[in-house]
Amino acid sequence: MAQAKRKPDLHAISNSKLNPSKDELKKYYRDMLLIRRFEERAGQFYGRGLIRGYFHVYIGQEAVVTGIQSQQIEQDTVVTAYRDHGHMLACGMDPKEVMAELTGRVTGCSRGKGGSMHMFSRKKNFYGGHGIVGAGTSIGTGLAFAHKYSEDAGVSVSYMGDGAANQGQVAECYNMAALWKLPVLYVIENNKYAMGTSVNRHAAGDLYKRGEGYGIPGEQVDGQDLFKVQEAARRALDHIRDGNGPYILEMMTYRYKGHSVSDPAKYRSKDELEDWKSNRDPINLLKTYILEEAGLSESEDIKPIDQEIKKIIAEAADFAENSPEPDVSELWTNVLVDVD
Repeated sequence: MAQAKRKPDLHAISNSKLNPSKDELKKYYRDMLLIRRFEERAGQFYGRGLIRGYFHVYIGQEAVVTGIQSQQIEQDTVVTAYRDHGHMLACGMDPKEVMAELTGRVTGCSRGKGGSMHMFSRKKNFYGGHGIVGAGTSIGTGLAFAHKYSEDAGVSVSYMGDGAANQGQVAECYNMAALWKLPVLYVIENNKYAMGTSVNRHAAGDLYKRGEGYGIPGEQVDGQDLFKVQEAARRALDHIRDGNGPYILEMMTYRYKGHSVSDPAKYRSKDELEDWKSNRDPINLLKTYILEEAGLSESEDIKPIDQEIKKIIAEAADFAENSPEPDVSELWTNVLVDVD
């Protein structure tokens, strides 16, 4: 009975979120453009030596996280891997705090200690990027158990890459989640390459079918089409919130840059890359729909968003550059938490 009282009106959510207004369409465009421009500026920072360590950008995959996040509710949690900046922004984290974290400043969302791969925000229910391949899946399954235990109607949205889908702990998570009917949505962002190895060379069969042996349904989705992502996310989240257990979505997407910023990506052809950029770019696809199908205007609707995002990114970059680095005393904070 307690679960029923907390359960949201799923039909109301479905009706409102799959029939976007013009304002909602502009918001989706804004959210995707924010991720793109943020990553571009962050890449410049890395080139200048302001960001240290490993650094992985999300350029080309913006429709995946934007589409799924648009179908979530407040109590849902998110966990992902190390290509995580886009997920942070989609969760509503402040671009200033994210950029400051990337540059190791005390004003960052993890006080400069997380860097690119390990920042999080409890306030936004974002439980981090994780540098260990497949580790986020285990954490996401644990978060799903917490949702089930507390009966808060929340779903754990757990992202992984196509390479991580081959990890043994992922199979263990599928088994546990199916046995206990945990409310978890496993999202495989299949961008065709695990580091430098084509998915055709490292993974047998379709990744979304990996859950069939555990009774977990799944589907393969065009991850460059925002609306297809939203529709699939809605089906999956409804299935999970109805108490049916986990669901797998394999999002077919593409990263424009190398695995990390230091990767020249010589394992793929220039023609392949240009084809995805020219014909399958998620932002251009949405923009075309907005202008040609939704009746919005380039000058009145699109350009103001472009200008707004340009200002936000400039302010985030300035904030990060002018923020102080953590004091040496920070080495001894957040190491141990006392629990009564």
